[in-house]
Amino acid sequence: KDNGYGRTPLSLAAESGHEAVVKLLLERGADLESKDKEYGRTPLSLAAGNGREAVVKLLVEKGADLKTKDKDNDRTPL
Repeated sequence: KDNGYGRTPLSLAAESGHEAVVKLLLERGADLESKDKEYGRTPLSLAAGNGREAVVKLLVEKGADLKTKDKDNDRTPL
């Protein structure tokens, strides 16, 4: 479930760098490609944009899409 802005628990954990929480949420079936409503950012783009290297690596290993573009300047996560 999101927070009204499309930000899921996975997005929030990824953005904050909480690797253990990200791992747990993915194990429980969290949507790896969920996008926030405002900018279309995925958990990977949020983690990368905040320098969360360990989380970025984990998301990439789990199959996060490296080519998805956000609504803000049409940028890819990496």
